[in-house]
Amino acid sequence: MQIYEELKARGLIAQVTDEEEIRELVNNGKAVFYIGFDPTADSLHVGHFMALCLMKRLQMAGNKPIALIGGGTAMIGDPSGRTDMRQMMTVETIQHNCECFKKQMSKFIDFSDGKAIMVNNADWLMGLNYIEMLRDVGAHFSVNRMLTAECYKKRMEKGLSFLEFNYMIMQSYDFLQLYNRYGCNLQFGGDDQWSNMLGGTELIRRKLGKNACAMTITLLLNSEGNKMGKTQSGAVWLDPNKTSPFEFYQYWRNVADADVLKCIRMLTFLSLEEINKMESWEGSQLNEAKEILAFELTKLVHGEEEAKKAQESARALFSKGNAANMPTAEIAEDDFRDGAIDILTILQKSGLVKSRSEGRRAVEQGGVSVEGEKVTDIAASYTADELKDGMVVKKGKKNFCKVVLK
Repeated sequence: MQIYEELKARGLIAQVTDEEEIRELVNNGKAVFYIGFDPTADSLHVGHFMALCLMKRLQMAGNKPIALIGGGTAMIGDPSGRTDMRQMMTVETIQHNCECFKKQMSKFIDFSDGKAIMVNNADWLMGLNYIEMLRDVGAHFSVNRMLTAECYKKRMEKGLSFLEFNYMIMQSYDFLQLYNRYGCNLQFGGDDQWSNMLGGTELIRRKLGKNACAMTITLLLNSEGNKMGKTQSGAVWLDPNKTSPFEFYQYWRNVADADVLKCIRMLTFLSLEEINKMESWEGSQLNEAKEILAFELTKLVHGEEEAKKAQESARALFSKGNAANMPTAEIAEDDFRDGAIDILTILQKSGLVKSRSEGRRAVEQGGVSVEGEKVTDIAASYTADELKDGMVVKKGKKNFCKVVLK
């Protein structure tokens, strides 16, 4: 299976333009492609994971990645998917964040010997002449058409600043610059970037002719990536000082049953043949699949040694034989109703929360797990039989308790 067909089989591709031409470029290692990263924090998070893994896959197939750091566009902020205006950052903060990104990206992408390049759009955006920009680029954009873009329609409800309105033009100009400077012929992005990406393709073709080799492809980077990359308690970072390897491992170990194979397919480098064999897995086998997912992704970000440590720690923590030193709480028969006890009562009886309302918030915010499985339903309940050998309950990152029958 060639790389383009593999991307489709892994469920990565949502929409494309010029599919046959893109297939030809990618499968023959002729794509010079870019993906943009806004430096809005000093660490990448797992919402960026799909983009990084995609760049690695395509580079392994002989294509050349361009990691575009949005040092210039970050001065404005992308309105896509937002209901309010992004806070302004200083030039110094943006530069610091860019430097942090470079270090983390190098774990995924080989920048040696010109195999990939990293550029900052501040290099061409910060020195633009306003009148020249209006004449050279602005003339190719229809305001009426721009206002039909989903990213602008959402922001129009609360007020769209002229500053943000320029984002599509600036992103389109990025593609033009990358095309002229580096021969970039393909752009990738999340499905919420489709309008911005089409703007770049059309700008190149209008300025350089319809036969200009500029194509776009969108991936489920944001609808899926952001869903996976953020929890109610905040982002899951790639920086070990922000999210430890153990916490990173546990995040992936706790994905929902319905998502585990999708994540393995999209994010790991296991063969599709191996993954297809897991399609029939159910019950305890899904827990095995989650361990595979967590180990593979932790290894990719933090190295194999840290991945092994995280896996061993997780297994020891949730092994009933190794939970003896944990705080223990006893549940009496009187605490059961109709043969079961609900998660909010368990949390309160274990001392992990002071009230049912606090327990409700913890569950709703994704901060509660039982035996390593995240609990998302405040009505979840457990029988005496399930508690007979004890049950490890976790709240937040560091609060654990072994609940046993009295």
